[in-house]
Formats: sequence, C-alpha cells, structure tokens
Amino acid sequence: MAAEIRLFTCLTDNFGYLIHDPATKATASIDAPEAAPIIKALEREGWTLTDILITHHHHDHVGGVAELKQKYNCRVVAPHDKAARIANVDLRAGQGDVVKVGGLLARVLETPGHTLDHISYVFDSEKALFAADTLFSIGCGRVFEGDYPMMWDSLLKLRALPDDFRLYCGHEYTAANVKFALTVEPDNAALKARAEEVTRLRAANKPTLPTLLGEEKKANVFLRADEPSVAASLRMKGADATAVFGELRERKNKS
Repeated sequence: MAAEIRLFTCLTDNFGYLIHDPATKATASIDAPEAAPIIKALEREGWTLTDILITHHHHDHVGGVAELKQKYNCRVVAPHDKAARIANVDLRAGQGDVVKVGGLLARVLETPGHTLDHISYVFDSEKALFAADTLFSIGCGRVFEGDYPMMWDSLLKLRALPDDFRLYCGHEYTAANVKFALTVEPDNAALKARAEEVTRLRAANKPTLPTLLGEEKKANVFLRADEPSVAASLRMKGADATAVFGELRERKNKS
C-alpha cells in the first residue's frame, strides 16, 4: 500500500505534515510547529506518532517537539547541529543518510542557506519532497545564516529531482511569492497559470500545496536564476546565476 500524506495548518501560516505507512502503522510528522494540530490530525486518522523528522532549528518548526515526545515517546530525527539548539533528539541525519519510517525510506539532502543546519527529506518511492523553508512554491526561504551561493546550490539540489515529485514546503506563502515573481517574469505563461490557480485555491480557503516540482521549475523564478531571460529582466545580462539569484532574493526581501 502506498504511503498516506496529510496536510494541515499550524500556527499562523505553517504547514503540518503527517506521512503514514499503512503496512507498519508507522507515522512521521515532518517538523512540529505546535503540538495541538498534530495531535488532532493523528486522532482524526487513528494514527500513532512514531517519528518526528526535523528540518531545521527555527522555533516555528520545533515548538511542538517536547510535548509530542512526551505524549508518544516518538523518535526525533534532526540535522547535525553543533550549537545544540534542537532538544530531545534521538538521531542526527546528514547528506546521503536514509531515515526509515516503518517501511518508508526518507533520503536526506543537506540544503543550507536559510539556516546552516537545514535538511530536506526525499521519499523517492512516494515521489514526495519535504523542503520546509528552503524551497517554497514560487519562492524560496530568506537567507538568514548562509549566503547566496550556498542557497543557490541547495536549490539546484532540489531542482535536480524528477518533475513528477510533489513539493511540500513549510509555509503558505504562495500568493505573496506569485505577486513578486510576476514583477520579474510578467509574461511567463506557467507563472500566470499558477497565479490563477492560487487565486482560486485561496478564495476557496484551500492550500496551494502540494505542487509538482516540474511546474515549479517552469514558474518559480528562484529556480530560474540561470535562465538568460531572468537575468535580462533584472538588467543583469550575462551575469553569473548566483549573482542573479542574490539580486532576486534581495528584491524579494524588500517587496
């Protein structure tokens, strides 16, 4: 049986995710923004939490860990974090590691930039990418701890995944991201189609995720920093992709 994935909101604009293996009954929460919505989702499905897969140390991704750990005695997997800002960790994971959730396999990619410890989880058999705050739909995370070359390299790692993978990210930022992206690529047909879809979804109070990675590659300007047309729109014709990405991120920071 295929894995079951549930999406729900936490805090103000965070997404919570549960991924469940029907064969073994194992269930993982991807990050833990706050405990109550995760417990509610588990009880609604009749699932028991066995694992928490943490992507990075920011409080809006780990705030519910302690309560969930106490309630379910679940395993907590987290990135290598020399500053030890993440508590209650049972297993540290890094680039190339594979984390088992029952019979499901999560491949770990190190995707620093937003934070230095950020990792993403790739469930290849389920064609699911949990990218937290590295890659958003039509956007990417702010670069707080790393630098622009580091973040661009992380985005290239994620862009290299197959087009039919679904992207699950950390926040409902898509509408704001679309608004910015249209200032850079107003004639991008894929972006305009996504803009219309996002408007419909938000009007119906529905999430804009998941989204296909192949569609993101066509519409997400931050994944297109090496496209000559993007550089030209920024008046940076011939510039290195890293420089173009940095300019895009700077402009988004001010938007």
